[in-house]
Amino acid sequence: MCRSAPAPPFTWGSHRGALFFGYLTDRLGRKRLFYITLAVYLVGTGISGLAWDYWSFLFFRAITGAGIGGEYAAINSAIDELIPARLRGQVDLAINATYWIGAALGSVLTLYFLNPRTFPVWLGWRLVFVLGALLGLVILFIRHWVPESPRWLMIHGHADEAERLVGTIEETVAAKAGPLPEPEGEKIRVRVRHHTPWREIWQVVAHEHRARSALGFCLMASQAFFYNAIFFSFALVLNRYYNVAPGKGWPLSPLCRHRNALGPILIGRLFDRVGRKPMIILTYAASGLLLAASAWLFEREMLTLRGQIVLWMVMFFIASAAASSAYLTVSEIFPLEIRGLAISIFYAFGTLAAASAPRVFLDTSPAPGRASIFLGLLRGRAAHDPRRGVEAWLGVAAERPPAGKHNPAALGPMNYFITGTDTGVGKTYVTCLLVRSLRRAGLDTVG
Repeated sequence: MCRSAPAPPFTWGSHRGALFFGYLTDRLGRKRLFYITLAVYLVGTGISGLAWDYWSFLFFRAITGAGIGGEYAAINSAIDELIPARLRGQVDLAINATYWIGAALGSVLTLYFLNPRTFPVWLGWRLVFVLGALLGLVILFIRHWVPESPRWLMIHGHADEAERLVGTIEETVAAKAGPLPEPEGEKIRVRVRHHTPWREIWQVVAHEHRARSALGFCLMASQAFFYNAIFFSFALVLNRYYNVAPGKGWPLSPLCRHRNALGPILIGRLFDRVGRKPMIILTYAASGLLLAASAWLFEREMLTLRGQIVLWMVMFFIASAAASSAYLTVSEIFPLEIRGLAISIFYAFGTLAAASAPRVFLDTSPAPGRASIFLGLLRGRAAHDPRRGVEAWLGVAAERPPAGKHNPAALGPMNYFITGTDTGVGKTYVTCLLVRSLRRAGLDTVG
């Protein structure tokens, strides 16, 4: 197996941490869990460098994983509730990309600390973990400036605090952009309660929104399958087919992780402008095609080491945007009261289902042939591709593009008058369909 031994405890901890801290995110608030989950992660990372034997190291890695799992729920819930819909796609994808930025920086640091010429082996790996925890303390301080979600405050009975927070934001914006327009629309009634009973959570996830649950699970499992099959098999391909000696291939890791970060940052704005559904379908389809192409070229022995790395980087550039969109989708399609737990459920069970990806997709026998790797990667694409169909069928268009010449509907209410001569081409029929659709959408329509 090409997977490192500490990965299963880390994954085990992330699943359980996601479910536990995801529930607390909805119960105790987004900001409070910002501190708790990051603190758990930093403690787990720091004490991993102080492990006294193999089993203590695995236990500390499980603690680290629990903090990471909880982070996903708290961060993505807050993004959905603090960022306007017209910008949410690019902001969500960019913030999720910071995971890969940190991973790339960590890989670069290991080039120095794990070099036996710099530090003894017994000391270098410990310093990596301790330094990682110390650097994370800076992020803990920065999070002090992130506000609590006003929406979470409202439904939990903290209306005064929510009003004060929103008022502060409005004053800041008005000072730069001028007076804000008066609120429009009818008032809504908010049901205040401190937690959602498990019976209602089950009703929403398994019955009321079961189609959305299927969508969330498929997207999460698909991106996890894709990354587990390729990224966790990084060393397998390098060592067995490109003669890269064990322990010598890890300088290539920052390159791939760099592309993982660039993809969501550069493509993210298209999820707001073009739309969620078309971009999710496009990124999943493109990453699947690249996976098949790289498998075919690999099987034909048409790739050098440099060519293989370039293909991986292009693939991760697109696939990372698709993966981040899974968290964006789940955060937008479930009610605020259970949003954190919903993200956690589909993250935990999606990645759990994908844990078998290396065994399913790749031949991990002592001497696998290129043909078996080729067939395994094709199985990976076969498991990856149906998700775009699920998105086309069940996906939700949650974007709200900014007003402008390319989006006149966002400028405000508009009126349409359709007329024409009696040519018999079907204008009346089409107009009736439009009227019915607009009425079902809740718009005042006369026809």
